Parts: sequence; C-alpha cells; structure tokens
Amino acid sequence: MVTLETPRLILRRWREADVAPMAAVNADPEVMRWIRDGSIRDEEQTRRNIQTWESEWESQGFGLFAVEVRSTGELAGFTGLSVPDFLPEVLPAVEIGWRLGRSHWGQGLATEAAAAALRFGLEDRALERIVSIAQVGNDASERVMAKLGMRPFRETINPTCDRPVRVFELPSDKYATGMR
Repeated sequence: MVTLETPRLILRRWREADVAPMAAVNADPEVMRWIRDGSIRDEEQTRRNIQTWESEWESQGFGLFAVEVRSTGELAGFTGLSVPDFLPEVLPAVEIGWRLGRSHWGQGLATEAAAAALRFGLEDRALERIVSIAQVGNDASERVMAKLGMRPFRETINPTCDRPVRVFELPSDKYATGMR
C-alpha cells in the first residue's frame, strides 16, 4: 500500500473511519461550490465515492489519497490522481485533484498534499503528463495549480454540468525540480 508523507500530512489509502469525516466535507456547500454542479453529497454517496476510489487504486495503480493531518490524525480531505472520464476531449490523461474541508483552507495544505501526489504520479508512476481541471472562477484551485508548475492548456465546458472549466497541464519533461 502506498503512503506518502509530507512535513504536515500523511497521504494514505482509505479506511472505514474516513467515511463520516469525508461526508462532512462533502456536505459543506462552500466546499462543493466548484465541484460539478455544486451539489453536496451525503454519507452514502461519500461511501460509494470512496469505494470507487479504492477500486481505481487496484485497477490503475494510482488513485485518490485520504489526507490526514500528522499532528492530530484528523482527515482533512483528499488529493490524488484519477482519469477525468467526464471530460473526454482531454483523454488520454490523468488528473490531479484535491478537496479539503474548510477548516483546512488557507494553510498551504492543498499545495503540500498535491505536490506529493504530483511527484508520485510523475516519478513513481512515470506518467507522461498530469492535468488539473478547475471551473472558471475557482481562483484558489488555479493558484494551487500554478504553484505546482502547471500551466493553462485549454478552456472548455464540463459536459456533466455545462459549466466552463480551465484545464491546466504539466508534462513530465517540464516537471520543475523545485517541486521535488
């Protein structure tokens, strides 16, 4: 099982005990504002999401990590890699994404976690490029993407919710040594 550690975080596979805290993150309308159509998710939907994420680990060798705060053991949310099937025009691709509870915003945790997941994808899994997709207007996520060394690649419409999105990318040959 893959576990990544950063100065403040542990990125690990999912546990049953993660369902309720992740469901609380998914139930916050402000957190979910920029996710697809903005709908919140309940505990059962969250449980199914986690089961899907764990299946992706088994089938693809990468997936979404549970992000745990080292000092407290608290689940902050997730970060990691997935195939953005919802946006066929960018395929083949692997997307890096993150979602943290509001109490963990503004501390650099999304960047810290995503940098570890990005390194895992490009170095350990030898991916040729990683993309990240944000709804237009989600400036916080775009700032994280820029800090990771990603650059805008295209703008399009998310066909699942008809919202405009901006796609960023980082080819492996442009991977900044400063992020390692």
